[in-house]
Amino acid sequence: MLAVLAFLPQSIPPPGLEGAWRGSLNTGVADLSLLLTVEKTGDHYSGKLNSIDQGSIIPADTIRVDGDSVRLEFKAINGTFDGKFDTGHSTLTGSWTQGKPFPLVFTRDNQAGLAPKPGHEVDVEIPTAPTAFRGGGKTHLVYELRITNSSPAEVNLKQIDVLGDGPLASFTGHDLSRMLTPTRIAAGARGIAYVWVTLEDNAAIPAKIRHKLTFENRTFEGAEVAVSTAPMPALGPPLHGEGWLAMNGPQNESAHRRALLPIGGSTWIAQRFAIDWVQVGSDSATYTGDRKDNKSYHAYGSEVLAVADAVVVTTKDGIPQNVPGENSRAVPMTIETIGGNHIILDLGQGRYAFYAHLQPGSLRVKAGDHVMRGQVLALLGNSGNSTEPHLHFHVSDRNSPLASQGVPYVLESFALRGKDKRYEKREKQLPLAGDMVRFD
Repeated sequence: MLAVLAFLPQSIPPPGLEGAWRGSLNTGVADLSLLLTVEKTGDHYSGKLNSIDQGSIIPADTIRVDGDSVRLEFKAINGTFDGKFDTGHSTLTGSWTQGKPFPLVFTRDNQAGLAPKPGHEVDVEIPTAPTAFRGGGKTHLVYELRITNSSPAEVNLKQIDVLGDGPLASFTGHDLSRMLTPTRIAAGARGIAYVWVTLEDNAAIPAKIRHKLTFENRTFEGAEVAVSTAPMPALGPPLHGEGWLAMNGPQNESAHRRALLPIGGSTWIAQRFAIDWVQVGSDSATYTGDRKDNKSYHAYGSEVLAVADAVVVTTKDGIPQNVPGENSRAVPMTIETIGGNHIILDLGQGRYAFYAHLQPGSLRVKAGDHVMRGQVLALLGNSGNSTEPHLHFHVSDRNSPLASQGVPYVLESFALRGKDKRYEKREKQLPLAGDMVRFD
């Protein structure tokens, strides 16, 4: 009797969660490119989420897989993802919740981990070249380094040197970690180094700068860029009076400086040199009386002024005002409402002035109007993404509140208050974070 061995087809289980997954999250304000990487040791999962455009990596605190259901928790940003595998476990469809839910689909990246071509492990780009400007009596260069790790392994950046005709700045340790998110850049991920170089007194502005990046086991040299010394807009005051404090003003760690937003397939920092102007009283407070009443704030109702002879190219009105407070918004925040009631002026030569958070119904101009420097445009209010009455002001290179690159400018003249509370005149400088000024 012959024994017949039958080889029956075996069921091959679908792949698990481990591996790399790519997704795009539309928050209503920006489209964020995400890379989720998951490892499995025994029955335990670990992983991290890389927000590629923002250059940030968030470790997952909890990863649970129950059949086709997946849940990930990220306590550092109070975010969760709940999703389900498709039949072949090639996509994860679900929602990202961070305050409110947003739909999010991850697709398995089967190319992750493939070795790159030799010599192309790390790419360094400077998306926006620096323009030298004066602020605080010194000259500054402000720009970003976009560092992409296309190698199959994590790289750990230890030092950034900025070079002109000689050394200009060197960043290591705590200084480096404050300007770079993250210093450890995962395979296939990107880090953003927010560079702010202040030149020594009387130092010449370099025609070009280049960079040396030192990693644990390699060195990169290059990323050369010309420094612009072209004349920049010398503007009049956006407000009048004294006691104006440059909140969230130009400095390397301000919220405006780090507000990198992916919009329409590109990344922008429109607010690179933005200032939130609030007015303080003799007690250094921004209000007197009921803090929930907009009228209690010293800045509320102030006349907002044209900073130059210009053409009005954009206006938005009709957005109701917020009750002052951290979590009080009169309307949902989207790319259309985040600036509240606002005005954009075409200053000429590819420069646009953006005024945000104005009072509804107070706008005195419309698109197409020609305005003169010092002309009243509107009244200061508390609309859009605003916690209290203030004027958000910045200059950028496109007629768009956020899909543009912020550029430096200077004020023709203002007075800066010192520690002795006396005001001293400054000319052709940009007020910096924390400066208290008087507009004459």
